[in-house]
Amino acid sequence: MMLRVRVAHKTPLAHDIALFELASADGRPLPSFSAGSHIDIHLPGGMTRQYSLCNTSSETGRYHIAVLKDDAGRGGSRAMHEAVQEGDVITISSPRNHFPLIHGAADSILLAGGIGITPLLCMAETLFMLKQPFTLHYCTRSHDRTAFRSRIQQSGYAAHVTFHVDDAPSEQRLDIAALLCTPRPGVHIYTCGPRGFMEAVLSCARNSGWPEDQLHYEFFGASPAKPEADASFVVKLASSGQEIQIPADTPVTEALAAAGIIVPTSCEQGICGTCLTCVLEGEPDHRDSYLTPEEQAANDQFLPCCSRSKTPWLILDL
Repeated sequence: MMLRVRVAHKTPLAHDIALFELASADGRPLPSFSAGSHIDIHLPGGMTRQYSLCNTSSETGRYHIAVLKDDAGRGGSRAMHEAVQEGDVITISSPRNHFPLIHGAADSILLAGGIGITPLLCMAETLFMLKQPFTLHYCTRSHDRTAFRSRIQQSGYAAHVTFHVDDAPSEQRLDIAALLCTPRPGVHIYTCGPRGFMEAVLSCARNSGWPEDQLHYEFFGASPAKPEADASFVVKLASSGQEIQIPADTPVTEALAAAGIIVPTSCEQGICGTCLTCVLEGEPDHRDSYLTPEEQAANDQFLPCCSRSKTPWLILDL
């Protein structure tokens, strides 16, 4: 469902980070959401970007998102900073949650890198409100790039949070390997942030033997493109038998759309899961950051916005 919202406030949070408060354009309550949820923002020029909600999930009158301006990105964050202003009315999606909290856990370890604090902040506030145990480790490059620092320090859960800043003394930096060296039953790990940070967290956890169902993560950017040349392949639609050639330089979703087959998409980077499609035969070449390693190994679904095929053909449940 698409919603029209007004930018009620736009506030600087930290270096190159702005907080946007979005209110319903018609005054009606906004759809509820849970910790870990995100919304799609439809921007000028046809761009769509996903941003995590970072206000308390019990609020129904507004949504908060924090946006880091990334001059090396695809233009969405720059448009939010430069083109979207207070008073503007923009279109967003209803909240969706691909990164939910597991309630009733023995403990929760939240690991945030940079702007990855946004979903984890909402999680921390939810866990504190529910009186469930947790710790939050928040890693940033410098104090002036640490969004929400005052909000966290003035909160009731401040004692649960440790800040780790790159330009501060080395003894306060996060030792991921030491933190995650021993798997604990019923303890869940949540991580969000830059790809290198998250890969370090997940690699340490997996190497230490943490079960995959205790690891929860949300990537903000796509995996680097594979350097080798892609090959063309054929997609066959199970419902009709129609065969569609996928050129080497064309995403599957784009080739399908050209043939009149529309698969819903959003991020187009293999992050959000909107285009998830069942694979009946063939072996996908997974290039997404959405499916878990176990889900990828099953080869019964893939994200056609970015993934391709290791076999000359794929039969899809379309």
